[in-house]
Amino acid sequence: MRKALFLSTLLAGGMLVASPALADDAAAAPAAPTPDFTVTGSAAVVSQYRFRGISQSDNKPVIQGAFTVTNSSGFYISTWGSSATANNAVNLGGTEIDVYGGYSKTVDGFTLDGGLYGYIYPGSAHAVGISESYFEVYGDVSKAYGPITAKAGVNWAPDQSYFKNWNTATHYNVYLYGELGFAPTNFPVSFHSHLGHTAGGFDYFTNGGVKQYFDYTVGATYKWKALAFDLSVVGTNISKHDTSLLDRDFHRAAKSVLVGSITASF
Repeated sequence: MRKALFLSTLLAGGMLVASPALADDAAAAPAAPTPDFTVTGSAAVVSQYRFRGISQSDNKPVIQGAFTVTNSSGFYISTWGSSATANNAVNLGGTEIDVYGGYSKTVDGFTLDGGLYGYIYPGSAHAVGISESYFEVYGDVSKAYGPITAKAGVNWAPDQSYFKNWNTATHYNVYLYGELGFAPTNFPVSFHSHLGHTAGGFDYFTNGGVKQYFDYTVGATYKWKALAFDLSVVGTNISKHDTSLLDRDFHRAAKSVLVGSITASF
């Protein structure tokens, strides 16, 4: 009996001595290091592909996907692709592949981002006789104010073969835009809006020749696990009167529509 009592007391004392040591070891364990590279991707089904308010898919559904590699320093490179049917207003030859890379950094709550963006249309040379591919230099700044995020940016397409091939009025293009997002805390639905302005070599064809124009997007996104369900109103200020003397596809491509999408992220 005395031996059993002695052993029990010894074991209990050992546990009391060992427990703080184990706790100290656990507290001292270093956090997992941040990986140098992060790989993300997505795949989406979209009711139609709109770029800066203009349909790139003849108002028909498309499949899209993206793949991004980000370095912990802030540098990143990405590729994005979409199917795209051809019509009389916009003929992309059936496919768009974008390749872009840049650098992002947050300073005093402001996130600065900039880089080079290339738009590649492998089938356009066959479809319209010349390549529609081009590139832009981009930059933007964004900041969160609680659940609200504001963003402003510019995309500049400098003088290049696209503008010479199409003999545009100006051999450059400037796209300015602003965005507002609202993501309520502990609520699965977020809201987003976008307003942009195109001026230069990408002005839209109208009865009077070409026209600078505004595009807009207002929508809501519901997230469930790795899926995002989005409904957005997308359109431009190009009226039916602006395109009434052209093929009706020029109006269809620019009119306001409801766009739905399902996106899976990984």
